[in-house]
Amino acid sequence: MFEAGDIREWRGHDVVDDSGKKIGTLESVYVDTTTDLPSFATVTVGMLKGKRLAFVPLAGATVGPGYLKVQFDKSLVKDAPAIDTDGELPAEDEEAVFKHYQLPFQPGSAGERRLARR
Repeated sequence: MFEAGDIREWRGHDVVDDSGKKIGTLESVYVDTTTDLPSFATVTVGMLKGKRLAFVPLAGATVGPGYLKVQFDKSLVKDAPAIDTDGELPAEDEEAVFKHYQLPFQPGSAGERRLARR
């Protein structure tokens, strides 16, 4: 797994899918609040006026020279829950991000957020 400090240095690099197709560029990293390990990234997708930040899991991701390769198809990432380029993920929308990728979602015992931007 990535160290949070290391993957933040990849901000602005290409993000490619498991077959090498470019999805977009890495914008930010979200850590799992229970482990403080990188869990999701946001990727800038869309055209000029329709740019948004789509969420993609970092599990199984690998780095190469100038890119981050994720284990999910480009079309799945482009259809993922997204936020505006200057937006924040509302706590009530976290579950939808996990469900889009068929990942289990469990908020903290007191309802705490599961994802935190680093």
